[in-house]
This record gives sequence, C-alpha cells and structure tokens, in this order.
Amino acid sequence: MKKYAIIVAGGSGTRMSSKLPKQFMKVAGKPLLMHTIQRFYEADKSALIIVVLPKEYIKEWDKLIHKFKSLIPHVVIEGGSTRFQSVKNGLSLVKEKGIVAVHDGVRPLASKALINKCFNEANKKGNAIPAIPLNESLRKTSGGRSEVVDRSSYSIIQTPQCFLSEIILKAYQQRFKKSFTDDATVVESIGKKIHLVEGERENIKITFSVDLKIAELFLKK
Repeated sequence: MKKYAIIVAGGSGTRMSSKLPKQFMKVAGKPLLMHTIQRFYEADKSALIIVVLPKEYIKEWDKLIHKFKSLIPHVVIEGGSTRFQSVKNGLSLVKEKGIVAVHDGVRPLASKALINKCFNEANKKGNAIPAIPLNESLRKTSGGRSEVVDRSSYSIIQTPQCFLSEIILKAYQQRFKKSFTDDATVVESIGKKIHLVEGERENIKITFSVDLKIAELFLKK
C-alpha cells in the first residue's frame, strides 16, 4: 500500500526569539528539518515525502538542500495561513489510495520503529495516533484558583499521526474549526474513532531553545 509522509514545517521561530525559523536551525551538523525527513526516509524509502513550507522560505530551503548536499527525495508544497490549510495543501498531492502520515517538521527524533508502528496500525484500524502518559502533576487553573486534576485520565499526543487516505481526505473537505488542534481532532469530527498507540518520550517537539540542546544530544548518538 502506498505511503505518504506530510511533514508540516511552517513555524516562524518566534518562541526562540530567532529570525531563522527553528526548522532551519542547524542541529548535529545539519538543519533540523533534514533530520526529520531522514527519519521517514529510513523508515520506508518508498514513501512519498511531502514537505509543506511557508512560501517565503521555499527558496531558502532550496539553498540549504544544495549547501548540505541532501539527496533524500521529497516534494515541496506551499503552506497556508493555518496548520489546517497547510495539511490540506499537502493532501492535494495524495493521488493514490494508501496511508498518510502527518508529522511536525520540528520532531526530528521519531524512531523508525514508531513511524512503522503508526503506519501499520493505521492500516489495520484506520488511524494511529502516538500518545504518552503524563509524568508530572497536573492542575486546572481558572479565575486565580487552581484544582488538582487526575493525570491518569490524560495523555500527551504526538506525531506522526497516520490515517487511511480516504479517511483523512474526507475529513479535510470540511471547513476549519478552532477545535481542530491536530489531525486526530479533524478526523474525529467526522465520526471516526481515534486509536492511540504508545509514543516515545524522546519524540519531543522542538519549541524552545532548551529543546534544541536535548535534540542535539540524541542526534549525536
């Protein structure tokens, strides 16, 4: 069955106080996004890798490809004003029936085992969403007050989120809603049950400067 990996890389880097978007920052010898792409290529070399980038950074990405002599095949498509629209743009390149993975461009540490597990489980159940349990106390805050929340009732959701192509294509035909926090919520909104699989602690999303340091340690291994 055909496999697709839509890698969404539309961040601006504002939380790092950097002019350079974090997906282009150099980590362990090359731009962060290149590590992410490599993970999917190593998991399945036959998968079509679709990289979604802001229009204003597509030329910059081309320069980085030449500078670092990256040979991993992939296609680039322009993103939208929201993540929802960016994923929808990426889905326009899904031409054959198969399984679609949607992944954050700034999660460079997803293992080959996790990627393949998500693909395989989605093939069986229609979708597969990696999740890990909370390992710290959780409190709900409101109006200057706080109350404890049972953390065993909550999970941290990660990517890659994988879906049968016919399911995710149908889900993204609807209009954007503020309640769409990830691809799972988009698919769930059309009545599909979401299936969680065990994620990985090291599969962090690079958001702050400290995350870059953590990623550097893992990638240098």
